[in-house]
Amino acid sequence: MLKDISLAEPDTSASLENPAPTRLAAIDLGSNSFHLLVANYVNERLQVVARLGEKVQLAAGLDDSGHLSEEAMQRALECLARFAPFLSDIAPQHLRIVGTNALRDAANSQDFIDQAEAQLGHTIEIIAGREEARLIYLGAAHALAETGRRLIVDIGGGSTEFIIGEAFEPRALESLRMGCVTYTSRYFPDGELSEKRMRRAELAALSELAHIQRPYLKLGWEDPVGSSGTIKAAASVIHAYGDTPQEGVITRSGLRKMRERLIKCKSLDKVALDGLKADRARVFPAGVAILGAIFEAFDLKEMRFADGALREGVLFDMAGRNTAEDTRAKTLTNLQRIYDVDTRQADNVALTAKRLFDQVRRAWKLTAEQGHFLNWACLVHEIGLAISHSQFHRHGAYLLEHSDLAGFSRPEQQLLAHLVRAHRRKFPIKELSSLPPAQRDGAIRLARLLRLAVLLNHSRPEEPPAVPTLNASEHTLTLTLPASDEPTLLSTDLEQEQAAMQAAGLALTLV
Repeated sequence: MLKDISLAEPDTSASLENPAPTRLAAIDLGSNSFHLLVANYVNERLQVVARLGEKVQLAAGLDDSGHLSEEAMQRALECLARFAPFLSDIAPQHLRIVGTNALRDAANSQDFIDQAEAQLGHTIEIIAGREEARLIYLGAAHALAETGRRLIVDIGGGSTEFIIGEAFEPRALESLRMGCVTYTSRYFPDGELSEKRMRRAELAALSELAHIQRPYLKLGWEDPVGSSGTIKAAASVIHAYGDTPQEGVITRSGLRKMRERLIKCKSLDKVALDGLKADRARVFPAGVAILGAIFEAFDLKEMRFADGALREGVLFDMAGRNTAEDTRAKTLTNLQRIYDVDTRQADNVALTAKRLFDQVRRAWKLTAEQGHFLNWACLVHEIGLAISHSQFHRHGAYLLEHSDLAGFSRPEQQLLAHLVRAHRRKFPIKELSSLPPAQRDGAIRLARLLRLAVLLNHSRPEEPPAVPTLNASEHTLTLTLPASDEPTLLSTDLEQEQAAMQAAGLALTLV
């Protein structure tokens, strides 16, 4: 059954003062619940059109070998089938589907992703833990009117995110591997609920928190805020029993009394508290254990609940993409600074690549989004030089694939890393298998344009050179060069590139 459903008719009237809204949608494939949020984005605000949630408990379907069970995948697919009708009028570029901890961890997550993508007709992105934290903060920050430095905590089914930030800028991001679903199966496997079991779960959470406890306390905050279902439920229960006069606030004493009430239940199957929804009851004690450890580690007196979490953050992030506020562009600018990139050379290569891209865009049916990735690959194609000149394209690809890149999903990082890996020397056809099948043809074409842009700037000129005429057919590029009887560095480079393309089963014709 679908839970927490709300529907509203949007006002679609538009004028100069009230611009036409953009319909956006996000699906959050969480370890405990799946959520769909559809909203109109107008005047930098979200107007909710539909909000749906369902307890899927994907993480509960992970076996000892880290494989998702068929039953868990079927529950997930059935949920997505119920979400699908709400997506019919959403433009593909205005929909993002993100997977979190359970899909990060599952050894066979690609099996589920393939089925889900076929069902929905849209790509699913697995996001890294710190990227999940950044998006949670973005969603929560938009829901908070107050200013000042705040700690945001989000207890999920498989992980818990911690963010310290001010306004819309996070200062510290972390994702720890502890969640209400995974801790339920680990510390309450037979359903027994006791003081000893609760304390074991709390100590395990304290052990995880030890990694961030000191730096987070040193950075500090003025306002501890919680998002997500566990914290919302805890605040609801505490208020229902009169342990705090203010709704939406968790106090240390209220948390202690709630813990005592849970232990008296003696079994997960018998957990029933005022203010607690039945579909959350079984995983609630593990969530309370994690919350108690957070209060203990950070010496919190109270925490308030705030709406706004991952799915809201995804929508705000999507609204800012391909604008001056695009986090991905800011991330790559930081990478250039960290690895001391020659920005003049990077900009020259990027401008040359754009001119090549524009010539073949129609023939190769390239999209604006692919153009952005080509540009970004140009900007960071030399970051591997910070490690070694030898094989620097491989070093750069490794850094891009394994760094936490704010704004990028895992498939996006893989694409960016592949382009940098492919920009020189042998063309890496075999490595294409690391990319989703839908990305592979485009990756080959973008890499070929990047390689030519790099060759045309091989002498590292002050200004980007004039770009020869480039034509494209299915697998062949034809480059028309000025007539010359003398061999040059460029002609030699292009002849070597011709051979590299031939070895990869591709064609470069020089005229």
